[in-house]
Amino acid sequence: MNGQNRKDVYKGLEVEIILKKDQRSGLKTFGIVSEILTSSAFHSRGIKVRLEDGQVGRVVKLMNES
Repeated sequence: MNGQNRKDVYKGLEVEIILKKDQRSGLKTFGIVSEILTSSAFHSRGIKVRLEDGQVGRVVKLMNES
């Protein structure tokens, strides 16, 4: 799963995201979802989330899918 579908992303999920400032370099950040910010069911660049540490970015990979 790549994090483009809102139904696959939920609070408490461990994810890999790309922060806005890291879009050019592609540097990825790991964390746990605290809030889903994208309201649409699908987003081509990834669902935007806020991590527990406050960082905001788009999901590129779901880590602990269940």
